[in-house]
Amino acid sequence: MTSPDLKAEEPEEAVGGFGPDFKPMSAEEAARWRRRQVPLSMWRVVLIQAGAGGVAVLVAWLWGGSAAHGWSAAWGALSVIVPAILFARALSRSALNASPATALLRLMIWEAAKVVVTLAMLLAAPKVVAQLSWLTMVASFVVTMKMYWVVWWLQSRQPVAQGRN
Repeated sequence: MTSPDLKAEEPEEAVGGFGPDFKPMSAEEAARWRRRQVPLSMWRVVLIQAGAGGVAVLVAWLWGGSAAHGWSAAWGALSVIVPAILFARALSRSALNASPATALLRLMIWEAAKVVVTLAMLLAAPKVVAQLSWLTMVASFVVTMKMYWVVWWLQSRQPVAQGRN
């Protein structure tokens, strides 16, 4: 028999299945959090990707010593930038007056379209770029693609805009 004093401690009830330490925000706290968030433009990401792609092309052209390296790097960068422009344009046009479910469906459809266009461009590379350098193309592709992470990092380090605190 166990004594009432030695009763096993029961864990606090989890709020919404998130665990005992989870504390939901009040409406005021949520509004304050939203004001502190700086919106990130899809077009800013595409612009930074285009800049990184341009730098990759220049480096490949100068370092590789031939136009073939430059064109290979350009195709790799364009294989990221063209689908990103398609995605950003489609989502910015379709975001108006859409229900959350419709917006999510459009996001998934356009993301799939972006992947298909990217793969099609990469598969077309040998036919489009004379003397294709796969290594240069893939390196440029990766540098351009990784700008998503650079933009996210820069955004996280940006101070809160004036009047949005």
